[in-house]
Amino acid sequence: MTQHNDMIRLQHMLDHAKEAVALISGKDRAELQHDRVLELALIRLVEIVGEASAKVSSAAQKEYPSQINPYPPQVYPNNVYPSYPCT
Repeated sequence: MTQHNDMIRLQHMLDHAKEAVALISGKDRAELQHDRVLELALIRLVEIVGEASAKVSSAAQKEYPSQINPYPPQVYPNNVYPSYPCT
């Protein structure tokens, strides 16, 4: 994969993350719990970010580790990541 493709994927990740933040801006947890469409939209945006991150080259992953994997193994041993339930 070329550097150009990695930069496009990283930009898509950033765009979708910003869109998710914009959707929840000014809303509290109760609003999220009662707005199924908003919840589904946020889930899909996070899925898109995750899918794009999986396709970024290993070179870019090394160059931008915190942007691609927010839970690096050195922070969470044994690959046990925190969960953030919506309930």
